[in-house]
Amino acid sequence: MEDGKRSVTTSNSTDGDAIEARFTALCKNGLSLDEKTCTEAMKLFKETKNLLSSNISIGSGTQEEAERFCFSFVLYSLKQLSEKSGENLKQGSDENGFTICQILRATKLNIVDFFKELPQFVVKAGPVLNIMYGEDWESRLEAKELQANFVHLSLLSKSYKRAFRELFLTSDANIDKEQNATSAPDYVSEYHRLGWLLFLALRVHAFSRFKDLVTCANGFVSVLAILIIHVPVRFRNFKISDSPRFVKKGDKGVDLLASLCNMYDASEDDLRKTMEMANKLVEDILKKKPCPASECKTETLENIDTDGLIYFEGLMDEQSLSSSLNVLEKDYDDAIRNKGELDERVFINEEDSFLGSGSLSGGAGNVTSMKRKFDSIASPSKTISSPLSPHRSPASHGNGVLGPPNAKVAATPVSTAMTTAKWLRTVICPLPSKPSAELQRFLSSCDKDVTNDVIRRAHIILEAIFPSNHERGVTGSLQGANLMDNIWMEHRRLEALKLYYRVLEAMCTAEAQILHATNLTSLLTNERFHRCMLACSAELVLATHKTATMLFPTVLDRTGITAFDLSKVIESFIRHEDSLPRELRRHLNSLEERLLESMVWDKGSSMYNSLIVARPALAAEIDRLGLLAEPMPSLDAIAMHINFSGGMPPLPSLQKHETSPGQNGDVRSPKRLCTDYRSVLVERNSFTSPVKDRLLAFSNLKKAPLQSAFASPTRPNPGGGGETCAETGINIFFSKINKLAAVRINGMVERLQLSQQIRESVYCLFQQVLSQRTSLFFNRHIDQIILCCFYVVAKISQLQSSLTFGEIIRNYKKQPQCKPQVFCSVFVDRLAAQRNGITGQDHVDIITFYNKIFIPAIKPLLVEVGLTGANTSTSQVPEANNSNHGPCPGSPKVAPFPSLPDMSPKKVSATHNVYVSPLRTSKMDALISHSSRSYYACVGESTRAFQSPSKDLTAINNHLNGNRKIRGALNFDDVDVGLVSDSMVANSLHLQNGSCASSSGAPLKSEQPES
Repeated sequence: MEDGKRSVTTSNSTDGDAIEARFTALCKNGLSLDEKTCTEAMKLFKETKNLLSSNISIGSGTQEEAERFCFSFVLYSLKQLSEKSGENLKQGSDENGFTICQILRATKLNIVDFFKELPQFVVKAGPVLNIMYGEDWESRLEAKELQANFVHLSLLSKSYKRAFRELFLTSDANIDKEQNATSAPDYVSEYHRLGWLLFLALRVHAFSRFKDLVTCANGFVSVLAILIIHVPVRFRNFKISDSPRFVKKGDKGVDLLASLCNMYDASEDDLRKTMEMANKLVEDILKKKPCPASECKTETLENIDTDGLIYFEGLMDEQSLSSSLNVLEKDYDDAIRNKGELDERVFINEEDSFLGSGSLSGGAGNVTSMKRKFDSIASPSKTISSPLSPHRSPASHGNGVLGPPNAKVAATPVSTAMTTAKWLRTVICPLPSKPSAELQRFLSSCDKDVTNDVIRRAHIILEAIFPSNHERGVTGSLQGANLMDNIWMEHRRLEALKLYYRVLEAMCTAEAQILHATNLTSLLTNERFHRCMLACSAELVLATHKTATMLFPTVLDRTGITAFDLSKVIESFIRHEDSLPRELRRHLNSLEERLLESMVWDKGSSMYNSLIVARPALAAEIDRLGLLAEPMPSLDAIAMHINFSGGMPPLPSLQKHETSPGQNGDVRSPKRLCTDYRSVLVERNSFTSPVKDRLLAFSNLKKAPLQSAFASPTRPNPGGGGETCAETGINIFFSKINKLAAVRINGMVERLQLSQQIRESVYCLFQQVLSQRTSLFFNRHIDQIILCCFYVVAKISQLQSSLTFGEIIRNYKKQPQCKPQVFCSVFVDRLAAQRNGITGQDHVDIITFYNKIFIPAIKPLLVEVGLTGANTSTSQVPEANNSNHGPCPGSPKVAPFPSLPDMSPKKVSATHNVYVSPLRTSKMDALISHSSRSYYACVGESTRAFQSPSKDLTAINNHLNGNRKIRGALNFDDVDVGLVSDSMVANSLHLQNGSCASSSGAPLKSEQPES
């Protein structure tokens, strides 16, 4: 064996030397790194290149492209993690400092491709980075934060460009209208650039380090106000006096800021504060003298209420425009040189292929394919261009930016964020920051009054989630930044606190009705329940503001709870807050799906503490793998932490990490590495169709008092039936897993055009694996089990000639929830790996997992579930010791495939040919085309904020009746079909999201069994 290994190394040594030579050339010639930095880079490259050598799924799969990705990942990791690189950057060393933009240009990659493939490197190289750079390497790498920042800037730049085109003449229009001003197009372009640079100056100097999307949106709105005040009138695309866009008018003229707030759902108070900061930057950086606008007589201020506005003489003069641009450029250069961050000026360089608008990698693509790659890192359903944000022409006023106030406005990601923030500002912020009288009644009705305990706990936990920075001895700009951070944190704490009290009161009211009692001691004295509620409230606040930092699962780490704990309150939280905007409902449902698919199976999940009670046969395996959750840190421990440490990183003791022999001392759950790097806009973005609302269907699985969900696992269930609380909780949990699996299996069946019989067989096998081979899920992703079930059913059904594992994976890649780590990196524990011939690995590809682990474990089940041919189809796979996979007592019986919504169009009128059906991805092109857009109406495209789909359908009905002379209204009240409800639409949309195979209306392929 050793000789064989040595021969393989020798045979590949030539190629390895050539690759190392190319990497050295890149470091020295491409990035001009010094000798020591090159040596350190080569050390990291040698340690990680073998991990990537067998992975051919990076990029387009070519060796040359995979090599360039590997180079970029290594150099990015070095830049972020190397202490020497940090010192060079702090010293502003132009010789040895390098930025991510320089890395990607040197390797001829764009930012979209880089972030799309980075998670694979993080998973595979994690152990190496842990050894070389310490246990905190992942937080220092800041990959998620940088990706979130990139996506936010992409969205903001699109909104800024769209708004600028609405407000000011384009180059072509300017040429037509200003024929004598041949240089005018240059001025328009320079005004556009100056506005973006001023916005970047705000981000660098004025905003806190969190740079959430809502704050940044206020920033670019303030820049628009400055441009309107200063750009010469001849370049405007509107007349301020009679424009329907500026609706806030008074005796003194148009209230500019109020009108902009009306357009963008911005807070007028916040916008005025941002304007003050922007004006201060113009004064300090550009050295322009501020003057009250009311004292200035200029054409640009005509018909505008000048009270409170500032005017800068000569700011937009053609003579000083060039010098102002140069000053802002230099200021930004100085600001980012020492940080090595993404150069955010690239977002207004339309020709810059670095963003991914063109193709630099392997010739793969056109603009469409690049857009698809951007969507894949920005949204779980891979479609920012969803029914909520269709493309519009630049001239359209229905683009969510500007237009008549009564016109239909299609939401964009930025406008959706602003609308959601408006809910927080108008519904939650006015509430008191203490328990209401009704809530106090419940708190005081317990065995002892727990009001003070609830208030104290809320203060401590929210301070832990949103810590204040109390560093002393800080002066200058850093002091200002800390002040901004503390103000931001204080506002978020108050918002989360008020939301917590509001939903807690609603839950108590509902629980009292279920129990027919006002004494809720069991629930209201449960520490874990309250922390879950506080974490959920804080997560919604973070999701509303969409921060580029503090991404999920930050709230879990800082409150000491686990993913399984949080999953218990999500459905109840949604149900008991009626005013929750649709986007936040989607966020919570997306979060619940993410928890169920993998995070609850992570090492350290409290699910295992319930599972060993509900399924005693699994206790030995759970103990052997060290999966049990550590005790939840006490409130006093957290209080001590926030009192003596104001820094952002959570205490190691608050992290539920474990190390155990045989696990390589892995400080994190093997699966957490995969889930953390899921598209960051999943956490901060649900700018998609109501696909995520489907998990609300889980609420119909089983209703039980909340107190039983948080009771001790060994305690008898108050609902009776002889079950313990653990058994009840695990049965509900397994039901949710089966429901989620059914949804994903159905999506794959549609895409692969398989028969209903195959669908039933795959689902049946999945249920059996979950109930009788539960340990196959430990530390893994449920999609890994689903893919294996598909292939084993395909083999037994003699479909293997047409349905290979590769074909299954290729189609899975098109599914909305796909992550490359699912099929590239499957966890195996050392003992099972050695027993099945796998040596020296903690993670393997899915085919190795299928052959070595999955098949030996489930062979006895194949006959039980009625699948024939198992002996022949799996005869080449050796038997394995299945002692750890014995049947679990009390396992639920296999259920038939659940009823899922029909995807075919539904006729909603008995007398007219009006149909409603979920929007399929393949129809999106038709929807967004200029010629056919008017023929489509999207249920997910609300006509008003917080409006339900049923009201949207009513609006469609009224629209149809208003344009055509018919004798009666369309009948939407037919008993058989009726009006499609919110839940029907939500549960239907998910089935087709991302599905191309069945979107054309082709029937499912019927499989004939061979005789």
